[in-house]
Amino acid sequence: MKKLVIYLCLAALFACGNDVEKKATEKLEEARAAFQKGDYSATKLLVDSIKILYPKAYEVRREGLKLIQQAELKEQERSMVYLDSMLLVKQKEFETIKPRFTFEKDAEYQAIGNYLWPTQVVEKNLHRSYLRFQVNEKGVLVMTSIYCGKNNIHHNAVKVIAADKSFAETPPSRDSYETTNLGEKIEMADYKQGEDGSVMDFIYLNKDQALRVEYKGERSYAFALSAADRKALVETYELSKTLSSIEQIKKEIEEAKLKIEFVTRKMQHTAEKEKAQ
Repeated sequence: MKKLVIYLCLAALFACGNDVEKKATEKLEEARAAFQKGDYSATKLLVDSIKILYPKAYEVRREGLKLIQQAELKEQERSMVYLDSMLLVKQKEFETIKPRFTFEKDAEYQAIGNYLWPTQVVEKNLHRSYLRFQVNEKGVLVMTSIYCGKNNIHHNAVKVIAADKSFAETPPSRDSYETTNLGEKIEMADYKQGEDGSVMDFIYLNKDQALRVEYKGERSYAFALSAADRKALVETYELSKTLSSIEQIKKEIEEAKLKIEFVTRKMQHTAEKEKAQ
């Protein structure tokens, strides 16, 4: 009787084990079908469910791990194709826009050059107080508040006001400079986008209306933002978006390459481990 009971228990355990293996295998086949369809997210979810539902189906789980690695590799390869195509589109867009700008770079001390709207190059704006906008080759947009006058105002912030009294104001500049040239006081302060109190965004959104600029310092100084300078901001702002997109895509391409290398190494390690066994 004892032997019969033991036999029946073993038979039940064996049947249960077979049932678990069968259900886990069915789930793995679903994952393989999703992989063949190119649905790599579903592939990974189905394989993950095997680990949760059938933790003791070790052989099926090992096969599932290899399938996940293949899915991850395919995802990154697909991402690379998409990113490469997007990079070509953005680079083409940049090549179309670039000739409209003046490019300035001093090879002796500048690693990265800057693009300016032609009306805002230094030579055309001597002895003038104005807001200058420029974007570097990496897509970083910078506004410079320039003051020229008989007396210093020692400004370090800018406020831009619309006709409806709405406004935007920079925090104090982290990069300012003062000098004197033949009796003329010259002050300059830089504000990067993202650190400018959204002043450049404000100008962009209100590009079609009159705007008043106030320099904030020991003494106040105000002037109207000209239509030409508003246009300079709009054009430079658009160029900045294009260049920033190019830089972001390049970053994502490098990340995808690293992921491909990582997954490939994991696949090689798994294959070597199987051979050793």
